[in-house]
Amino acid sequence: MSGKTLTRMDLSEAVFREVGLSRNESAQLVESVLQHLSDSLVKGEQVKISSFGTFSVRDKAARMGRNPKTGTEVPINPRRVLTFRPSHMMKERVAEGNKK
Repeated sequence: MSGKTLTRMDLSEAVFREVGLSRNESAQLVESVLQHLSDSLVKGEQVKISSFGTFSVRDKAARMGRNPKTGTEVPINPRRVLTFRPSHMMKERVAEGNKK
């Protein structure tokens, strides 16, 4: 693994280079897209990006867990979790990247 992390700044820089907007406009566009995505997920909506994947929110029920160190049972509260399911095209791209 390269250890490189893609950041908001990297995304806005890519928009700046590819689209030709100013750096400030590019950063605002990236922020706007990310805000729209997160707002939809907070509402419980599914976010599907063609050829990339689907983000969705799942409700997990309360359950009993176990502390692995002590073995005592601990209640786990109900919660909402974010899940991502990559598209077949994304899976194939990642698999091809592993072969290089």
